[in-house]
Amino acid sequence: MALANLFSSEVRSGGLSWNDYLRLFEEFSFYGHRYIAPTATTEQLTALQGQRNPIVAAAIHARMLVFAEARFLWQPFSDGRPGRLFGNQSLSLIERPYTNATTGDLLSRMLVDADLYGNSYWVRRQVRGSAEMVRLDPNRVKILTGSVTEPNSERPYGSELVGYAVFDETDQELAMFLPEEVCHFRPLPDPNHSFRGRTWLSTILDDVQADDELSTYKHSFMRNSATPNLVVSFDPSITKEAFDTFKQRMDSSHRGVDRAFKTLYLGGGADVKVVGANFDQLNLKAVQGAGETRIAAAAGVPASFLGISEGLQGSALNAGNYNAARRRFADGTIRPLWRSAAGALAQLLPSPDPSARLWYDDSDVPFLQEDVLDSADIRAKDASTMRQLVDGGFEPQSVVDAVTTGDMTLLRHTGSLSVQLQPTGGE
Repeated sequence: MALANLFSSEVRSGGLSWNDYLRLFEEFSFYGHRYIAPTATTEQLTALQGQRNPIVAAAIHARMLVFAEARFLWQPFSDGRPGRLFGNQSLSLIERPYTNATTGDLLSRMLVDADLYGNSYWVRRQVRGSAEMVRLDPNRVKILTGSVTEPNSERPYGSELVGYAVFDETDQELAMFLPEEVCHFRPLPDPNHSFRGRTWLSTILDDVQADDELSTYKHSFMRNSATPNLVVSFDPSITKEAFDTFKQRMDSSHRGVDRAFKTLYLGGGADVKVVGANFDQLNLKAVQGAGETRIAAAAGVPASFLGISEGLQGSALNAGNYNAARRRFADGTIRPLWRSAAGALAQLLPSPDPSARLWYDDSDVPFLQEDVLDSADIRAKDASTMRQLVDGGFEPQSVVDAVTTGDMTLLRHTGSLSVQLQPTGGE
């Protein structure tokens, strides 16, 4: 039994419980500021470092705004082909997942968890006769696995998912759930764990840190009179008292943004030289812009859509290029996320048909309206193809089946030719 569990109910002198006693080593205050010691897990530290960066926050926000627009419906299958979407009463769980929440609120929370922690966990519970979804803290969930062995052998050749356990701050188990009881949203698989996801932030923490340090450099530059560093040298005959007096007066007169660009007057024996580089010499915009683009690439958000510096120059904003970037974001990032969310949410919903799957409906998403125009153009071409095949004498139903599936072997001829459908052996 863990030491924390052993003393969890003990009250020490001064009215402090064991949990309060432990927190004394995790957080403290000094001069009006509250500090928290870094006792978190790797996932927590990654989330804390990532969410403070403005580019990471913008990428998460951009992904969330589009991702939260979808709806979910059932889709049956017939002969291996998906059919028309339909809804039923069981979908009310994700339409009103919890108090004062909609599907958009649920999707936003799921994606933020996945972006920051790599995993989002939800379970279903009954409250006053109705079902609702409950979010599990990703930092408190442990995935339980077991080994898969060959019959009559103890040599494991794989692993299997056993369940999910929820723990409190003292590592005391609070609840355990079977795999089929948990909606586990993990869009990016962890290569080191068969059943866990990882955040895209884990691959770019160095870039995030570099971007933060460049921002700190800019702030330090502004605090230091908004000018490069200066070196002031003196004649060896200058006394230490005179040197300290000069240093104090120079700092008080020229240090700080509000004192920038003032004329510097020097007495005899003092020589000033500029060291370091200014913003132009560092080419700070290009250096920091490259890091921002790497963060956007890891998030799967095009730079032109995110609005960062490298996405707002040249031909990136031309109509054709921007549309291509928008489509890449929708097809390569958002739709796979919707597919993953549909599979995770289906765990908590009773299926109305064994052949039906939970699927997303993006027909009402404003961001994808130009894709609707493309779909309409495709349907018009399909209709023209069907008309030509029917006029050529093929059975209408076989024409529909062949065009919608792309399998032309399904075509069956009526035995008549041309638009008049004259019998082949007629006069």
